[in-house]
Amino acid sequence: MNDVFTAVNNLFAVAVDISNFLWNFPTQFAWFSSIPVIGQFTLPVFLLVGIGVYFSIRTRFVQLRFFTRGVKVLFKKKAEEHTGISPMASFMLSTAMRVGAGNIVGVTGAISTGGPGALFWMWVAAFFGMATSFIESTLSQLFKEKEGNEYVGGLTHYAQRIFGNLRIVGIVIAVLFFIYRLDSVPVHTFHLFTAAASMATSITGEVYSTQSPLYYALAVVIVVSLGFILFGGMSRVTKVTDKMVPVMAVGYLVLVMILVVCNVTSIPAFFASVIGGAFKPDAIFGGMFGIALIQGIKRGLLSNEAGMGTATMAAAVADNDHPVEQGFIQVFSVFIDTIIISTLTGFVVCMAALWADPSVDWATLSNVKIDIFLQSIEKLMPGNTFLDNIAVLFASLAYGLFGFTTLLGGIVFCEISATKITGNPKIRYVVRFLGAFVFCPIGCITVISGLQLDNLWGISDLNNVVFVFINVITIFVGAKYAFAALKDYVQTEGAPFTEDRIGLSGTVWTKDRK
Repeated sequence: MNDVFTAVNNLFAVAVDISNFLWNFPTQFAWFSSIPVIGQFTLPVFLLVGIGVYFSIRTRFVQLRFFTRGVKVLFKKKAEEHTGISPMASFMLSTAMRVGAGNIVGVTGAISTGGPGALFWMWVAAFFGMATSFIESTLSQLFKEKEGNEYVGGLTHYAQRIFGNLRIVGIVIAVLFFIYRLDSVPVHTFHLFTAAASMATSITGEVYSTQSPLYYALAVVIVVSLGFILFGGMSRVTKVTDKMVPVMAVGYLVLVMILVVCNVTSIPAFFASVIGGAFKPDAIFGGMFGIALIQGIKRGLLSNEAGMGTATMAAAVADNDHPVEQGFIQVFSVFIDTIIISTLTGFVVCMAALWADPSVDWATLSNVKIDIFLQSIEKLMPGNTFLDNIAVLFASLAYGLFGFTTLLGGIVFCEISATKITGNPKIRYVVRFLGAFVFCPIGCITVISGLQLDNLWGISDLNNVVFVFINVITIFVGAKYAFAALKDYVQTEGAPFTEDRIGLSGTVWTKDRK
């Protein structure tokens, strides 16, 4: 079996090379990289930040003007939905996707590579990403489709409508998305094992081998739990995310707030290191401005997924009175993901500053991001062994919950893509089976076998950059519809929307849609 997985890993080595080339293009060329400041920007970063700046200006900074409106819409009481799910349930599903293991290991990785300044550039990316998220979420609502008593939509659907309503466009993107999400399942499964093993170690003090009964038991629990929830359909998934997201977010917030209180005198140093490091990184991280910038923006955008189109399915499934309402809500979702959750992680890692601790073998530790994070927590605690273990236990639990909700959401979105490919809603059951009983077990087997399939995981990075190019072009072309919808919302003071008001036809937004 190990030979098979090693062969698969080697097969996808080329994907890593292509991914690295696209993410770094054109900084590989000396003529470009020698340009001051600009030469540090890669094309994907140019596109994502540039489109966010453009949308911010065109919408007169919708992320600021309507930030509180999004919160009000989120908590607005509505009659029971006949089709789709509530805006709140959609928000929880979206947040479940955005707030994942990347908010811990991704942020930790960015800081450990680019220094504390990377966090500052995450904030910048998130601010402009909010406007991008508004546009793509509004487009998801405008061009969603009705399927039974549910709505489906997202990038696959609005791309088709924007590019001449050519079905082949939707199918091609859906196939790519289908591959992307299923390939991500083993990766997120790996995070669950890491979290559970860390929790077990905190409780018992033992370090468990991947061949121990604990790992086999975890594999069974993960697969069975995932299958049970997925085969309950969208309603069961949203019930789980409705409960999990607040618990994991609030629990993580409380944990870090305790660490803040314990290290309150270090807060000024935290902001000084973040802001100072954004423009003048420490030599230990290469000492180059571009390293902090690229790491921060890249990891920030990968965390909140604004502009990638990979979280747009969640925006489409909600039942709203006006399509821009879900756009307002998704602005808030990006805020929660990066400005709140990622900053909490950044505080822990920056304040511990393990790279400056002479007792820490930073060269070795920096290769394992979750260990950096957990050891940072231990350093920031008062020094009581019992309390240290409790803190690590809760941090590991949050890490596991982040990974599990992302795993759930990814397979649900994969279902939506599959129905776009075939048009047969029964394909959902095939996708659920593949996700829970094929790709998740593959992740379990690789963990138990002790394999590190880095090249296989690298396909996710390749898919990420491919979707950046596809989605940025699509939402740039189709933004006129979102602009028109926002103008309509302002002029009508949020009156229930109908397609004719902005010159559309053939959408679900008809006068008799209720």
